[in-house]
Amino acid sequence: MNKTVEVLPDQSALVARALELILSKLETAIEQRGRFTIALSGGSTPKPLYEAIGNQKLPWDKIHVFWGDERYVPPDHPDSNELMTRRAWLDRVDIPAANIHPVPTLEADPAQAAAKYEQHLKEFFNSSGAEFPVLDVILLGMGDDAHTASLFPHTEALKVRDRLVTVGNKNESLRITFTYPFINSARSVIFLVAGVNKRPALAQVFAPVADDFTYPSRLIQPQGELCWLLDAAAGSELQT
Repeated sequence: MNKTVEVLPDQSALVARALELILSKLETAIEQRGRFTIALSGGSTPKPLYEAIGNQKLPWDKIHVFWGDERYVPPDHPDSNELMTRRAWLDRVDIPAANIHPVPTLEADPAQAAAKYEQHLKEFFNSSGAEFPVLDVILLGMGDDAHTASLFPHTEALKVRDRLVTVGNKNESLRITFTYPFINSARSVIFLVAGVNKRPALAQVFAPVADDFTYPSRLIQPQGELCWLLDAAAGSELQT
């Protein structure tokens, strides 16, 4: 694993650096493999990044968009990560509908929806057996409890190692989420973390010893690159 940590002066610098990284990885992926695959995170921090991507002139037909997690709400619900991304980026560009791969959230049973998304991923990446598909970039945030995607402290989702997608749970609010072994199969994982309230969790995530199930972001150790992008409020006191 190739790990880097960058502390940027503020959120706008954080967004600018994330955009630079993503565009670089997009160019390399299309050059080498003819397409670029990215899984997105929700939350307020990446929204300006999605707006910035939407302002670029890119080969949209070669870009495929997935989500690393989603609240179990309809796609037009105000809490939907998909809805936020469509408004900030996808509805503003000429990306083919077939290149957008939302999490299904209208099944009667969330476990069924997780299985359906996993099957879609396997078919898209033409993966079989035990090997996990490899996304070019997985974008992650981190909560002040050190959760990432919908992998919350001391929840059953953290124990799932043999699947790509599972059901996440936060205070009985159901989610669909990538599993941490699937996240770890990515070529590049980029964390975007902003705000002074993240400092205590970051200290534990970067500590030499701490409990992975209490601080789930510690479980993210990809086979490829791991890049932590932090604003100064979050990362200025961090010992890396």
